[in-house]
This record gives sequence, structure tokens and C-alpha cells, in this order.
Amino acid sequence: MEQCKVVNLYNLKETIAAELLEGVEYPWEALKGISDFIRKIGPTLDPALYEQRGEDIWVAKSARIAPTAYLNGPLIIDEEAEIRHCAFIRGSAIVGKGSVVGNSTELKNVVIFNSVQVPHYNYVGDSILGYKSHMGAGSITSNVKSDKTLVVVKDGTEEIATGLKKFGAMLGDYVEVGCNSVLNPGTVIGRHTNIYPLSMVRGVVTAHSIYKNKNEVVHKEE
Repeated sequence: MEQCKVVNLYNLKETIAAELLEGVEYPWEALKGISDFIRKIGPTLDPALYEQRGEDIWVAKSARIAPTAYLNGPLIIDEEAEIRHCAFIRGSAIVGKGSVVGNSTELKNVVIFNSVQVPHYNYVGDSILGYKSHMGAGSITSNVKSDKTLVVVKDGTEEIATGLKKFGAMLGDYVEVGCNSVLNPGTVIGRHTNIYPLSMVRGVVTAHSIYKNKNEVVHKEE
């Protein structure tokens, strides 16, 4: 599954977590290491640019944090990020430069690349969102299967057993997810792909596509 590899999904120049992702072939292999990675690099961050706001919590001084937002570590919030009213960051989260975590959005065990928007009522858990990806209002990642079995990534012809019980979605760079969509466990969406609103997505969606439903995925004319 070449299209699911880190090198084919992400521009690693657009995240403070580049070192974490360079060490794996598939991005979901990095999920278990997010907390330790934050604890490793947090103390090395430039104190002129970042401040420590609690145990294992580092926040860029240029970031805007609403007083009603909840921040739990391990956590890094990078420069110029915006954490809005009642955002709930449960921990093990990296929020990239210029990214927006919006009203009532919940994050848990995630890497959010630079310039990502999860701005309205989103849940993002056990997931990695690439540069300039965007999740429309109410769209969520579902990170545990209903039968609680381990997640398998499927593209229609191949399967990869991840060994993970919790695995939300891997969004490549420039992915657009329509409002009120559900990304089921083990979803991988290639770069520059659009997901229609109200979609239920499962498995691998190829890059440069428009996903209308599971039976109608068309190539995007750039």
C-alpha cells in the first residue's frame, strides 16, 4: 500500500513532529509514540518562544488560547495556533503552527500538522491530520470498532493488520472533509482529496479524489 506510507501522505517540513514520523513507514505506527515524543522534545523548545503551562504542557507564546479551553498534557501547541472557546484537549496532542482547534472540538492522541483546521464541534482521536487539511463542522473520527477488534487498513485489494484497537483516521495534506462526516476506524485519505458532507468513510481513499459515497469515488480535475 504505497499510497498509505508517510512519504506519500505528508510534507514533514510542516510539523514539529517530523522526527517522530520519519522513524516509521506507515503513519499509524507513530500513534503509540506521541506522548513520549512530546515529553522528549518539550524541554528542548526555545523558552523565548514557548512557555510551560503545566506538567508536560508547552504552549507557544504567540498562540491564542481561549480562557475556557481545557489543556491536558502531554501537549505542544505551536506558534500562532488558535485554541477556541471550550476546546477540550485531553492530552498526547501536537497542534501545529497556525492551526485552529475550535469550539467544543476534542483532541486525543493526535498529530495536527501546520495550518490545519478542526474549527467546529469535531472529535479527532488517535489520528494524524496533514498540512492544510480541514474537517468541516461536526465531522469526526471514530477511533474504536463497535466489536472492539483490532483495526485493519483495507484498500479493496490489500489489507494491513495494524495491531491497534484505537485508530481514527490518517488525513494527507490538503484533505477536505465535509460537514457531519464520520471517518471510521482505519480510514486513510490521500492528499488533495475531498469528502462530501454527510459521508461515512471506511478504508483507503486515493489521492486527488472526490469521495461521494463508497461506490462513487471520482478523480479530481486539478
